[in-house]
Amino acid sequence: MTTTADQNAATLPYLHPDLPIAERVRDLIGRMTLEEKASQMLNVAPGIERLGIPPYDWWNECLHGVGRAGIATVFPQSIGMAAMWDDDLMHRIAVSISDEARAKHHHAMQKGFHGRSFGLTYWTPNINIFRDPRWGRGQETYGEDPWLTTRMGVAFVKGLQGNDDRYLKLVATPKHFAVHSGPEANRHQFDAKATVRDMVETYFPAFKACVQEANAASVMGAYNRLNGEACCASPFLLQQVLRDAWGFDGYVVSDCGAIEDIYEHHKLFRIKESAVAFAVKAGCDLCCGEAYDALVGAVQQGYLSEADIDRSLERLFVARFKLGMFDPPARVPYAQIPYEVVNCPAHQELALQAARESLVLLKNEGNLLPLKLANQYIGVLGPNANAPDTLVGNYNGNPARAITPLEGIIARAFPQANIMYHEACPLVGQADTVMWEAMEIIRDADMFIIVGGLSVAVESEEGPTSGDRISLDLPASQRALLEKVHATGKPYVVVLLNGSAVAGAWAEQAPAILEAWYPGEAGGTAIAEALFGDYNPGGRLPVTFYQSVEQLPDFEDYHMPGHTYRYFTGTPLFPFGYGLSYTTFTYGNLQVQTGNVAAGETVTVSVEVRNSGDRAGDEVVQLYVSDIEASVPVAIRNLQGFRRIHLAAGETQTVTFTLQPDQFMVTADDGTRFLEPGAFRISVGGGQPGCTPEHQMVETTIEIG
Repeated sequence: MTTTADQNAATLPYLHPDLPIAERVRDLIGRMTLEEKASQMLNVAPGIERLGIPPYDWWNECLHGVGRAGIATVFPQSIGMAAMWDDDLMHRIAVSISDEARAKHHHAMQKGFHGRSFGLTYWTPNINIFRDPRWGRGQETYGEDPWLTTRMGVAFVKGLQGNDDRYLKLVATPKHFAVHSGPEANRHQFDAKATVRDMVETYFPAFKACVQEANAASVMGAYNRLNGEACCASPFLLQQVLRDAWGFDGYVVSDCGAIEDIYEHHKLFRIKESAVAFAVKAGCDLCCGEAYDALVGAVQQGYLSEADIDRSLERLFVARFKLGMFDPPARVPYAQIPYEVVNCPAHQELALQAARESLVLLKNEGNLLPLKLANQYIGVLGPNANAPDTLVGNYNGNPARAITPLEGIIARAFPQANIMYHEACPLVGQADTVMWEAMEIIRDADMFIIVGGLSVAVESEEGPTSGDRISLDLPASQRALLEKVHATGKPYVVVLLNGSAVAGAWAEQAPAILEAWYPGEAGGTAIAEALFGDYNPGGRLPVTFYQSVEQLPDFEDYHMPGHTYRYFTGTPLFPFGYGLSYTTFTYGNLQVQTGNVAAGETVTVSVEVRNSGDRAGDEVVQLYVSDIEASVPVAIRNLQGFRRIHLAAGETQTVTFTLQPDQFMVTADDGTRFLEPGAFRISVGGGQPGCTPEHQMVETTIEIG
């Protein structure tokens, strides 16, 4: 039976799905009390029963699969996805993740569950620049380069948010804005000092593109200060840059506890109410934490007006209305995604493809790889050989089935080879912790696959027992294991599972190294396929592998000189963009067509790439631009284009890039971008110019202006 109350509710403007969203939002907010408004600016927002507003927790994660919400397809950790250098695959991954997120959300709503991790507002992706390999959270990023981070970030945001003209599939939240990459230990009070040039050229580009090109619906602020201003209450970042300069019209959420940091650790305010008022006025609309419980008091004490509250609340509820939370499910296209899509066979296959493409072959002396199966005894050793938790990195979901490297190797090699396994040593420990049982395998096996590296126990977000690294070397226990294996003179391969660069003398000795990152649920299968030649690895490093920390500037130094391949003048262990293959590629017929670039025309670059080897493989074609006559400080070179292609043996493909005028611009001291006449070197090849003999490169110089 329909009551009068039901009939009245049906006529309320905010419940009319055909009215403009802005009108509906204003109507709803106008019906709230001040206390109700303030309550909706906390990440755990209570329901308002009289208005039909259900409780909602804004906190959800999907860094590389839906996180912390039970079974989900788990893809390689973000740094591994960056190593794919494949933004098309990145977009398809994000679409599959958003499918699973939507399915989980609607299933939870049907069960009346409104708890954390089952909403539609996702605090992903992390597009901070991984400027220093010691940072424990670098694994969450897309590496050290602004262009690679931008293209992967844009693809991911678009895949999460969908392409419907009216409704958002999910809300994506690029983070942490801005200039944030450690140190973890003092992130709650640290003041990052950055020049305007470094912000414009390095720290801002991915955020700008995710806002302007991908239309990200929200942005998360960082814990730290930037040049004295707390990032989550920064008029410079949140108003002048984000809203005024870039035209962002979404909402800003604080990192968790970051508003409390403003007065408790940064010590910018003595009074809580004045601190939260300043954050709201600066543009932080949603508080992850409890600090905004002081909003009502801030209004009552005159620090804040109710109009300030309304402005933030409008931004928040526009997002909820665009997600279809107040519309009949039949009108929301994404509400029909079935729960069976979660970890479905198609998504499992996508996770396997991502794991394959993330693999980077770092060394292969004497063409040891791919391994030959010839009735031999293979010793599989190392702390990460059979460690399911290490496959998934951090901010992860739970895979229904995770294939460890050992499981993948056994499935592929047995019974053609006899597999002998032992952990051999703990992940972290002293040099005398190689276990005696492993010594028998070291004595008897014909060859070895050593699976080591790191884990979230070694590199992670701030925590009581982990966080940033102080060394780039492998732990002593693993170095001792490698020394004992190396001393036998038998062939061996090192497989690394890790989220950041590793180095050391062991890397010089090892005849073959395969970088697998934290490869997700299908990691073991992909690793085995690469080791035995069923798959030809083609990934590239998204970060520089330095030789040691002695090559790095101070960890707290945010000035770019000396950081990343763009400013590093030393000799790395393995350079950014590096990766080998089981085949070879040659480049030729480089063509460059330039128009009046200063007037807004583009530069077209084409090159022929040939698979000159005897087996099919993927090549990552990379384009770098060097400004060789700049009047202001510039990077040594900048990645400005990439394309991952697959070529059969003997096949040739023409790859074309279109460069925009702003890809040749330089930055004045005040942050102004401008195009100046001069010579630019265009370099195209399988890696950085001049860095490795394995990567062929073709180059030309053009004049602009």
